[in-house]
Amino acid sequence: MAALYDEVPFSEFLHRPAAAAERLERVRALRLRRRDAGDLALTRADQLEQDAVVIGFTARLLAGLVRSEPTDVVRRVLGEALPWVAFLPEEDVDQLLTELITVAQGAASLENLSPVAVLLAQWRHTAEIHADPVLHEMITREPSGDLGPVPTPDLAR
Repeated sequence: MAALYDEVPFSEFLHRPAAAAERLERVRALRLRRRDAGDLALTRADQLEQDAVVIGFTARLLAGLVRSEPTDVVRRVLGEALPWVAFLPEEDVDQLLTELITVAQGAASLENLSPVAVLLAQWRHTAEIHADPVLHEMITREPSGDLGPVPTPDLAR
């Protein structure tokens, strides 16, 4: 396979699905561009299954490394994979690792990587706050004055 994916207008896919399926022999996936909505991806089922096997293995490997290796080794490798970790306090790095293992294993078992992407985005935003002293001060300072009444929760939900 030469390329990771090809781009195809969604309308072309609708008019010539056999040609699109044939292109999947040369690329890993097709990105179906849509005008009024997010793009879609089309891939072969065997490719999806292979990806799930690799993801599950990677999640288990990560968990095993964190449990068996010295913390400084794991932190160094994590810093290489996610350079923004340098801005997190030590206790936050420990919490990130714990959450990453749990979420990665759960996501692999569901064959859904979205929770891992969300977790990494959340921790990256936390690192951004720690990296900016002005922003950090704004977010962590105690509010002053009366913030007004708290609405009664709607318990009917």
